Amino acid sequence: MSLLAEKDVKYLRELFGKELENKVKLIFFYGDDCEYCELEGQLLDEVEALSDKILVERYHKDSEKGKEYNVEFAPALIITLEDGKDRGVRFYGVPSGHEFGTLIQDIVLFGKNAKPQLSPETIEQLNQLDKPVKISVFVTPTCPYCPKAALTAHNMALASDKVTAEVVEAGEFFDLSDQFGVSSVPHIAINRNPDKFFIGAYPEPQFLQQVLDLSE
Repeated sequence: MSLLAEKDVKYLRELFGKELENKVKLIFFYGDDCEYCELEGQLLDEVEALSDKILVERYHKDSEKGKEYNVEFAPALIITLEDGKDRGVRFYGVPSGHEFGTLIQDIVLFGKNAKPQLSPETIEQLNQLDKPVKISVFVTPTCPYCPKAALTAHNMALASDKVTAEVVEAGEFFDLSDQFGVSSVPHIAINRNPDKFFIGAYPEPQFLQQVLDLSE
């Protein structure tokens, strides 16, 4: 049984046909005893079938490829251009519900050569970072505000090679969510520090300021 409805397949085929200018690689990592890996694998099969510009690769998270991309959990999804260069854009957990929309927007973003959709001022400040910053955006599939936070973080990763932005499905990674005290979403933690976080889908300037302040 298909996960994508027929009307969505038609819409997405047209969208990708119109918007994707170059190939986009979706690198999927699965693991042993992974409750959601089969579901995500099927979802990616269906997405790959929507356009010849979408390429899906599959690896075990403990493989050499997993080490190369520093994959910690499964299921994991890393989005790159065809060259496979890590641009710091990640999903941990199935991008379903509202987060499926985030995945689609990410694919379109990479399909236009992965140019960040941020203001010049934000890009300039991100380019001044002198140390690595990891942005962890905890989300749920039913949260309508989460995609804005997720996409802002992913765009920041595209703007700076110092930034990695991971979108974490809170319900699938309950222990991690518990460790970070996630009670409402989007919950954004900086540098994997449970004490350095903010909550909410902030406008871009405020989101950036939170990231800069909390990463000091």
